[in-house]
Amino acid sequence: MVFSLCRQEAAPPPPPPIVINRYSDDQLRAIVKRMRERLEIYKEKVVDQYASSPEISPPKKKEEEEKKKIEGKDEKKEVKVALKTRLTSAVWRSVDMVLKPIEDSMDSVVGQTIDPFTDRRYIAWLSLVTLAFNYNTWFTTARLCFPYHTESAIPYWFALDLLADLIYFTDSIIFQPRKQFVKGGDIIKDRVLTKKNYRDSERFKADMMSLIPFDLLYLQFGFKSIFRANRLMRADTFFEFSDRLESIMAKAYIWRVIRTIGYLLFMLHLNACFYYVASDYQGIGKTKWVYSGLGSAYLRCYYFAVRSLINIGGLNEPHTVFEIAFQMTNFFTGVFVFSSLIGQMRDVIGAATAGQTYFRSSMDSTVAYMVTNRIPSLVQNRVRTWYTYTWDAQGMLDESELLDKMPLVMKTAIAVDINLATFQKIDLFKGCDQQMLVDMLLRLKSIIYLPGDFVVKKGDIGKEMYIIKSGAVQVVGGPDNSIVFVTLKAGCVFGEISLLQSSKDGGNRRTANVKAYGFANLFVLEKKDLFDILVHYPESQKVLLMKAKGPAAAKAEEDKKKGLALFGPRPGTPKLLRAVGGTINKGIIDRLKVISLY
Repeated sequence: MVFSLCRQEAAPPPPPPIVINRYSDDQLRAIVKRMRERLEIYKEKVVDQYASSPEISPPKKKEEEEKKKIEGKDEKKEVKVALKTRLTSAVWRSVDMVLKPIEDSMDSVVGQTIDPFTDRRYIAWLSLVTLAFNYNTWFTTARLCFPYHTESAIPYWFALDLLADLIYFTDSIIFQPRKQFVKGGDIIKDRVLTKKNYRDSERFKADMMSLIPFDLLYLQFGFKSIFRANRLMRADTFFEFSDRLESIMAKAYIWRVIRTIGYLLFMLHLNACFYYVASDYQGIGKTKWVYSGLGSAYLRCYYFAVRSLINIGGLNEPHTVFEIAFQMTNFFTGVFVFSSLIGQMRDVIGAATAGQTYFRSSMDSTVAYMVTNRIPSLVQNRVRTWYTYTWDAQGMLDESELLDKMPLVMKTAIAVDINLATFQKIDLFKGCDQQMLVDMLLRLKSIIYLPGDFVVKKGDIGKEMYIIKSGAVQVVGGPDNSIVFVTLKAGCVFGEISLLQSSKDGGNRRTANVKAYGFANLFVLEKKDLFDILVHYPESQKVLLMKAKGPAAAKAEEDKKKGLALFGPRPGTPKLLRAVGGTINKGIIDRLKVISLY
């Protein structure tokens, strides 16, 4: 036992760990450390699922390869686009070289560029292109369905087709590249830029598609109008012509009505074509419902379309499933199409007669008001006369309502064109600033007086001045105003004296009676508006005030100016003489005071 204890005490210590390579040992310890840290991160991620690893994920090889492939495709695409652009520009340069003599020869006819909104020649040309488009639209569908391609008719169809194609081609190379356009508020008038703008537009693509000569397939498949279906892609020309025509017509609703009727007729035309195709499919003349084969095929089918699409009735009953399905489709389509066109026609006519409707409703409301309040019949008749004459004379009850909706520039242009020439002839405004006259035109109000109406009464406060636009007025007086002193006609002014000789706040009283002789249309300018204008034109104000004082004052002022011009301004009194004169005057006054005491 003692021996065993001694043996246990003498046991050697454990050997140290064997380290073959210190660097490898450090790397293994670092890996173990990172693994432990990564384990802690994953433990946290289990608790918080939105936690992310702080380490940057190394890029995957597949992603890098896909990225390189995409970049390579983009580079190839850019190269292809560049080559395509160069090729396109080269083609257009060659085309321009060929077409340049034709374009230059047309400069003297249509000009370098065309304003598509105001150039009447362009609108006339659009009407021709629209005619060619309608030829293709109506006759292509008719020739496609009806047996009109006979040996005797083919040469005529071919000649008309070539003429329509020539119109399309001329429009694409002469007129459309010259159309001006707006860019950034500027009107572009450079031929190079207008041509580029047209070639970059969607309309150019449609125009080029419509000119593809599919007619060459006639050589392989025979003369068939289906090969001209691409000519219908010129629909933009029709709508452009419609807009331009409306803009220049005085009564645009007439064209709108015609266009709506044209839509209806074309829908009936298509229905007639479908009916003939359906009859041919069933067998012409085999049943009572189909086309019998007698008479004009197009006329008989169009008659069926009218009765069927407008739901007039009185048609033969369909028997087969195909006939019943076709007829039901006809009825449903007719209800939709006809109701839409009727609604459009109602809107067109309503817009055309909106002004007259407003006039009639205003007059009816006024008459109803007068009847309710038992206004005398004489007054009612005069009110009716005023409404009727005002509408007949100017087509509206109040011109200012229309002008107020316009910008100031447009309003000024209209006022100048209509009334400035009349104002320049009035003696009262001769010598005044032209801009003052323009400002005055914008403040005028038009009023219509009936025969016998008093415009001005003696003793009234002068608050307005009047300018006769049309008609005549009379200055009257005496017992019962039976004496006519003078008759003033268009271009004369009255009421200005009491207005100009008064201050801005006060007013002088009228000195005479003025009544309308017949129907008189007068311009009225109120005192406040006049003084607001004259504040900015002091020289014109002096001219008007001088003329308002009368001819004698104006002549004296002119003589004074002439005298100053001949002899020059009077020299001032010397100071010494002024002093002596003051002393003498003072002595005389003192003597007079002394004498007065006695």
